[in-house]
Amino acid sequence: MNQPENLAQKKSDASAKAASEAEDTLYAVRQKVYPRAVTGRFATWRWILVWATQLIFYGLCWLPWNGRQAVLLDVVERKFYIFGWVFWPQDVFFLAILLIISAYSLFFFTAVAGRLWCGYACPQTVYTEIFMWIEEKIEGNRSQRMKLDQAPMSARKLGIKAAKFGAWGALSLWTGFTLVGYFTPIKELVHEAMTFSFGPWELFWIFFYGGFTYLFAGVMREQVCKYMCPYARFQGVMFDPDTLVITYDPERGEPRGARKKGADPKTLNKGDCVDCGICVQVCPTGIDIRNGMQYECIGCAACIDACDQVMEKMDYPKGLIRYTTENAMKRHWGSKEILGHVMRPRIMIYAGVLVAICTAFAYGLATRSTLRVDVIKDRSTLSREVDDGMIANVYNLHVMNMTEKSRSFALSVSGLDGVRISPDKPFEVDAAGLKSVTVEVAVPPESGKPGSNTVYIEVKAMDDPTVSVREKTAFLLPR
Repeated sequence: MNQPENLAQKKSDASAKAASEAEDTLYAVRQKVYPRAVTGRFATWRWILVWATQLIFYGLCWLPWNGRQAVLLDVVERKFYIFGWVFWPQDVFFLAILLIISAYSLFFFTAVAGRLWCGYACPQTVYTEIFMWIEEKIEGNRSQRMKLDQAPMSARKLGIKAAKFGAWGALSLWTGFTLVGYFTPIKELVHEAMTFSFGPWELFWIFFYGGFTYLFAGVMREQVCKYMCPYARFQGVMFDPDTLVITYDPERGEPRGARKKGADPKTLNKGDCVDCGICVQVCPTGIDIRNGMQYECIGCAACIDACDQVMEKMDYPKGLIRYTTENAMKRHWGSKEILGHVMRPRIMIYAGVLVAICTAFAYGLATRSTLRVDVIKDRSTLSREVDDGMIANVYNLHVMNMTEKSRSFALSVSGLDGVRISPDKPFEVDAAGLKSVTVEVAVPPESGKPGSNTVYIEVKAMDDPTVSVREKTAFLLPR
């Protein structure tokens, strides 16, 4: 082989080696995270949110209301029951407003204090917290779990793992069952479970949602937050130098190093950080907060609780890791300056818009009509002459009673003289029901001009005259 060929071969080998190294860096093997249990004020707040969210989720579907389930999203009947409200597909406007409120709330709280949602109320965080608690109760603390995973398979290890996976599976299936209980009445679902008579879609969604709960909270955990959640990627554009984030103070903490309790770090030419690594051990995503702000940080503040405990044991001031802002760190602001800059114009605009939308939403719900009427003119016969010489038009009325009691309604027509309607007697609509009524409206030929004339069809509740709907429609007279 000549020299040019040798050079080409060397270049090819070097390229292959570089590609292999690049592939190694891009596809790193996951290092399992073993979070250490931590206590403190922020851990207490996390568990308060865990209890609050799960009591609502698991308990709300069992709450009775007017002889039915308090919250029931009846997709088959196309009715959503939420306490005393009954929502129909025509009420999608309220859902749109609710989504806008959720989006603005996310912008507002993220701009104020970063990933509060992720750290305290996100379902991924909440269920991961519950699953880790179960894991700790069955397998032991962090070091015991690590030893158990490294130990060879034995009857003891198999039994412990089976107990943990069984507990996770039971909780996951109950979570899926509860979710389906918001779409199928929960008592009917219990009866189906006891008689093994689940419908195919009910069974599918129980296992689907339960399976993903198990997968995300039990198996994948931090990988969901680091690689799958889009919020982790675009949260940076919501931050600014005055956003409260969890921060390590390098001016105070560096250089790190071990020392005896109560030792003065200045005499040792060291910072306050004792380099114990507990802040890394308690992190559910396995990052080191001392390396600066990272997108993997979910803002759970476990590292703050852990570091404060270490500082307390060392007789050092707390707050080596704390909630603060980028500007506060640079300019050494106190709490008053931080608060003043947190409440900046951007935040006030978000807050003002959010309050306005919430007020409009509440007002819309409070003044929402309990009656809806759709008037559809019969197209098969535009107009016809009846026996007594009067001209008649036919209309189809879709009357929605949006209350949970049956109601009687009366019809009236105005806009032309000598109007006669048939039927002219009140009709009843069931509770949260829809009724179609065919109405014939007849007028003398001379009561209007040939062609289209405007008339008003009014539907009024017999038990409450203030509940009424007046709809405009066209009445055709022959030319």
